[in-house]
Amino acid sequence: MSNPFQIQRELRYGSPVCDEILTGRYFTIGYSWYFRQPKWVLEIINPNSHFEWEVGRKNNFRADIRIPRRFRAGLKAYVGSGYDRGHLAASANQDELDIQNSETFLLSNMSPQKPDFNRRIWRELEIAIRKLNEQKNILETYVLTAPVFYFDHTIETIGDETEKYGIDVPIPHAFVKSVLAEDNRGRLKLWTFEMENKKLSGNLEDFLVVTYDVEQKVGGRFWDRVAGGDLHSQKRKPRKMWKLD
Repeated sequence: MSNPFQIQRELRYGSPVCDEILTGRYFTIGYSWYFRQPKWVLEIINPNSHFEWEVGRKNNFRADIRIPRRFRAGLKAYVGSGYDRGHLAASANQDELDIQNSETFLLSNMSPQKPDFNRRIWRELEIAIRKLNEQKNILETYVLTAPVFYFDHTIETIGDETEKYGIDVPIPHAFVKSVLAEDNRGRLKLWTFEMENKKLSGNLEDFLVVTYDVEQKVGGRFWDRVAGGDLHSQKRKPRKMWKLD
């Protein structure tokens, strides 16, 4: 079996552990059988930047049949739940080819998100990351997105446990985005955000956190192939948002 780290560009700087790695054409999913959703998703923002067109949003939500039925979410789990099918790799991050955009609508790329969260500050963060990626001195922008479960909190689910195989899907308490930007001189800069899965107010900068702290919650280092471990220090304060110096 080939090593996905050798063929998937987005895994160049590493990834946390997971139950199963689902390698796609344009991003990689680290899947959790227990939670029936991604443990993390790792992408490069619009990696096909040589294309000059953008495609329309596909909206073809569907189950990922690479995952055994008893371990995967289906569309019925979300019906009437009051939760959005929240993208981890955003549709607008992968919109230069039809198949590229279509892959983001696999439910293996989704977690239950509160509508007031998904459609507001989460979307605002996604837009801000795309603006970072558009800066002329940025070569590539890697984004790792992960749901967070606080085990000292009650975990609620959506879906119907009485159905065959049980399609209940746990609702994350929060979400993390860790943004690793490589500039055209090969220098790396890191920003990590943690946001609770609810309606939030404030500026995006308010949600910057020390990467090490959320790595302990998600389980495993995010960028474990970065030499020296300087991005994972317990003592470093979060870098100011999009400060490249």
